[in-house]
Amino acid sequence: MRPASNVKRIAVTGAVLGGMTAVAILIVGCATKLEHTPADAATIKASFAAKGVAGLGRLDQDEVQRICTQYADKTLPPDAAEKIQQSQSTDIKLPASGKLIGNWQAGEALAQEGRGLQSSDKPDGPQGGNCYACHQLTHEEIAYGTLGPSLYNYGKLRGNSDAVLQYTYRKIYNSQAYLACSNMPRFGHNYILTPEQISDVVALLLDPQSPVNK
Repeated sequence: MRPASNVKRIAVTGAVLGGMTAVAILIVGCATKLEHTPADAATIKASFAAKGVAGLGRLDQDEVQRICTQYADKTLPPDAAEKIQQSQSTDIKLPASGKLIGNWQAGEALAQEGRGLQSSDKPDGPQGGNCYACHQLTHEEIAYGTLGPSLYNYGKLRGNSDAVLQYTYRKIYNSQAYLACSNMPRFGHNYILTPEQISDVVALLLDPQSPVNK
């Protein structure tokens, strides 16, 4: 186990406000899975105060989150799923360079970094993807989450065709473009990572020299 100072922190999209409970974390996440009434929402907002970079705005659901909340315990209708996926697909922006694959070493640093958008973080401080909170990425990693599938050997298994490259970049930028009400953070949509940083994470997954593919 890693020293406490190196333990990865809670995923940035559900970033913690001071004293936030698990209920609120679910509500502000990328795809809310918890149904709540207007009265519940008012109670939650009254329970927290803005602190540092963690403002109260993150407690407000966008249209995607409202739809996903509405159908949290029901089957999402196909037309609602299509509406989400189409709207989120048009949101995706490419790096200024046009290159979807960057530097895998930089991508590894971003995958390991859990800071960003939390009340104790500085606005100009480090910000990362905290990928290991939900995925296994390398054989050597012993501390990783299992909310998402293992990504070990991602590139080795899928290859690096243009279709795979496009899918990987777009999936990281906005997962809801492919799976409505996905639990995966919308890293680009929510400004967690820049397009250039996302291209570095893509490199981590696809570059044959990356530890992901060893």
